[in-house]
Amino acid sequence: MLEIKDLHASIGGKEILKGVSLTIADGEVHALMGQNGAGKSTLSNVLVGHPAYEVTSGTVTFNGKDLLAMKPEERAHEGIFLSFQTPVEIPGVSMVNFMRTAVNERRKHQHLPALSAGEFLKLMREKRAVVELDSKLANRSVNEGFSGGEKKRNEIFQMAMLEPTFTILDETDSGLDVDALRIVAEGFNKLRTPQTSAMVITHYQRLLDYLKPDIVHVLMEGRIVKTGGPELATRIEQQGFDWIKNELA
Repeated sequence: MLEIKDLHASIGGKEILKGVSLTIADGEVHALMGQNGAGKSTLSNVLVGHPAYEVTSGTVTFNGKDLLAMKPEERAHEGIFLSFQTPVEIPGVSMVNFMRTAVNERRKHQHLPALSAGEFLKLMREKRAVVELDSKLANRSVNEGFSGGEKKRNEIFQMAMLEPTFTILDETDSGLDVDALRIVAEGFNKLRTPQTSAMVITHYQRLLDYLKPDIVHVLMEGRIVKTGGPELATRIEQQGFDWIKNELA
């Protein structure tokens, strides 16, 4: 599904990614771990096409297509979804109108007819139930006045509505209490299929206990320096990252 080869990227003239390579197959969930400043969020921003980041070399192929040649909205229409570390508020824009526009734009890209108002509201009710999103929240402006947990739950609801094939969860667990984390993770797991994949960026084992990634990568100073199974995340939780630095020294 996603193949990244020797990716280098900068922001403000400073190189952050220094040769990232990884391949994510259909149905796989990969976890990306690392200390602050390692380049984890930079990688997610590059994949979705954030204009502040400049790719200086390397390639990214998504379902056989050149991802880096696409505009941000084209990447979204092709099936890439980013759950933001800090979801933004959009005052004055209702969730209903926001999601109906987003869903129908993706359907247009897929050469499908737009959903009628009735069809859309039915879909919204079904997906809202998946992540236990209160109907009152769904009728308010996007994220306005939401708690941290409600914002993260709303991100998974948006994911459910858009049905992406590749999802990036950028520290979705930050600031969540145990109950909110469980609801968000269970919502994500309900939406997993053999045809969808994900990259989960996190500092902590607790989210991975719910999501059960297939592969875990460690990013340091802009490069993936170690790859393993779920046991790698467990060892990092117990021992931190110093043992990896010692191995590299």
